Amino acid sequence: MENVLEVKGLSKQYKKGVYASKNVTFDIKKGEIFALIGPNGAGKTTTIRMISTLLKATEGDAVVMGHSILTEPGKVRENITYLPDEAGAYKTMTGKKYLQFMASIYANDSAAAAEYVKTASEICGLGDRLDDKIGSYSRGMTRKLLLARAIMSKPALAILDEPTSGLDIINALDIRRMIKELASQGMSFLLSSHNMLEIEYVSDRVGIIAKGHLLETGTPSELLEKHGAANLEEVFERVVKNSEIL
Repeated sequence: MENVLEVKGLSKQYKKGVYASKNVTFDIKKGEIFALIGPNGAGKTTTIRMISTLLKATEGDAVVMGHSILTEPGKVRENITYLPDEAGAYKTMTGKKYLQFMASIYANDSAAAAEYVKTASEICGLGDRLDDKIGSYSRGMTRKLLLARAIMSKPALAILDEPTSGLDIINALDIRRMIKELASQGMSFLLSSHNMLEIEYVSDRVGIIAKGHLLETGTPSELLEKHGAANLEEVFERVVKNSEIL
């Protein structure tokens, strides 16, 4: 199966000897959901921002659909979408107007823009509420709208930082199901989260990261069996404690 993303020794050094992310290596296949898990400050966001071309890597490289983040950042951006944890939307716009506005930016012509809006409207599941102003939305509704906007162009790779942060159980479940459905249609995902129980449910493979180092990767079931753990939180604790790096 082809790799949509190949990360090769990716590092970010902010000052001599101080790395936010160091020698991170992994890949993501077509239709795969790969999650980076770890505590705040582990290097998750730094890593995905380098892959998203928002931060320049100090060492290493990442290749998206054959394009290097170092030498072809424009081509990389054509194949990805990135939804940060702190993303927001224009509260004075209706949901529909917001989608139309964003589609006009991303699409090459009006026909493509209309298709993007149709896709996003179906994915977010907000129905008639798309005619209401975003300022009247709950956090969960806004997050669904933003996720739909992020994937309406059907990118090869969707990069989502803390996709369900701050959401209640029902809205979080809706977004997890949305991600799994899109992956079943061939879209690949890179998720960043410190919610390990959530990631255990949604991801195909997991990378455990701490203090900038990617310590271990595997499917949730592989990691649970290897470490004799009941959940990924226990796996993370054992991997970190047993690591010679930390």
